[in-house]
Amino acid sequence: MPKRVGVLALQGDFEAHAKALERAGAEPVLVKTPEDLEKVEGLVIPGGESTTMLKIIDETGFRQPLTDFAAQKPVLGTCAGAILMAKEVSNPAQFSFGAVDLTVERNAYGRQIDSRVATLEPDEEFSKRAGKGRMEAVFIRAPVIRRTGPGVRVLAEYQGDAVLVEQGKHLVATFHPELTSDPRVHQLFLSKL
Repeated sequence: MPKRVGVLALQGDFEAHAKALERAGAEPVLVKTPEDLEKVEGLVIPGGESTTMLKIIDETGFRQPLTDFAAQKPVLGTCAGAILMAKEVSNPAQFSFGAVDLTVERNAYGRQIDSRVATLEPDEEFSKRAGKGRMEAVFIRAPVIRRTGPGVRVLAEYQGDAVLVEQGKHLVATFHPELTSDPRVHQLFLSKL
């Protein structure tokens, strides 16, 4: 029986994450109301625009339910989702759920025209658990992780900065793994459920 994994479907490319989860062997559920969180074992917070996402989260009554969910169940945050999962956010400072001990700087790689596709060399731990080989990473107005706390494991770096990290049941990527055909980030997340 496939694991039911929610994708926060308020803003951003949640459909691409749903397809990536399907390819990885999960049953995706588009989470559009706080009640939808009760139907899933884990949650993906996709990329998008973090301030817009926060506005919609507040308008739809998601702030406390998402905080409670992240305290109990695994969450994968990508790009804007990584910002929302961080303990601290800069450029400018904003609310975040504080689920992962990170300091994240928004839009640190530059404007939309500075977006890029890079090749990553994941660390041994990632390779052992998710599979060996390089990984393509799509960065779109991506945040940069400026600080990782003592309980955070860095699984991949780009230009000396952590871009894929985990802490306990949570996984955070500053890039968009859903925009490539490589299922390993989503598969690693599913292994946490």
